[in-house]
Amino acid sequence: MPRFLPSLLAVLCWGGMFPIADAAMDHVDAAHITSIRYGVASLVFLALLAAFEGRTALRYDGRFGRALLFGTLGFAGFNLLSYAGLRHTTPQHASLIAATLPVLTVLTRWRLTGERPSSRLLAFIGAAFAGVALVVVGDDPAAAAKGGVGDLLVLAGALCWVRYTLSAASEFGDWSPLRFTALSAAAGTLSILSITAVGDISGLLSPPNLGEVGAAGWGIAYVIVFGAVVAVLGWNAGVKRLGAANAALFMNLVPVTTFTIQAVRGATPGAVELLGAAVTLAALVAANATLRAPAPAPAVSEDAELEAVRAGVAVRVAA
Repeated sequence: MPRFLPSLLAVLCWGGMFPIADAAMDHVDAAHITSIRYGVASLVFLALLAAFEGRTALRYDGRFGRALLFGTLGFAGFNLLSYAGLRHTTPQHASLIAATLPVLTVLTRWRLTGERPSSRLLAFIGAAFAGVALVVVGDDPAAAAKGGVGDLLVLAGALCWVRYTLSAASEFGDWSPLRFTALSAAAGTLSILSITAVGDISGLLSPPNLGEVGAAGWGIAYVIVFGAVVAVLGWNAGVKRLGAANAALFMNLVPVTTFTIQAVRGATPGAVELLGAAVTLAALVAANATLRAPAPAPAVSEDAELEAVRAGVAVRVAA
């Protein structure tokens, strides 16, 4: 098997998830899809954890509260905000914002620790977000102003995921990636189920009937099997084979996959949107190359940036 195949498989799964989830939400709302997704995926991860690390690994060891906090940010915050944003934006926009997760992680780590990224890296990050802005504006600035709320929701969800992943090193560094993923996902699922229950009881949400779940069945199956289980296992295997910095390059294929799927489905991106996507992807590749370059001196910041990228992508379960 080629060394890059697990990483490639992971990003192809994530790239397909945005248009598939968007179509599924024509039948089942974001909260209930997320509840079903992680109600199943969490059980799968817990079973894998018990199988590979033993039942003792299922204990929280006094850190359930922290796991609940960060699991809520990562799984409830990222998924509910991203899926809600998809109702007001396009899968292409959402996938491009998701591709900026590694550089968002670098910026968030700077905010939390005070460790400033290199000027060169900051320039590439600025170019990446300028490209995202071009994609959002597209050929119709008036429409962008109306639909920009969806992009902001996806961005807010991405920032929730960044804070969650940074906690992997800062709060749970002694846990394996599988243990952190399984236990935080299980805790976060409790919040997802609670939020959904409150929505149902208050009347803000309406539980889907069997017909609606059946209509969205293939989409729900995809986001569970491929978007969660296959993708995260493939990604973690790819990080182990290639290293975090090399594997991070594959994140740039997420929006490429989404744009391709949407083009096959008949969506035609405008010239400005294509230009923005090209600028963003080029800047992200350059930023990743900067992160991979050896530090000129016994380093703090460059190594920290690499760790930030690893945190931002290595335990990525949702998209």
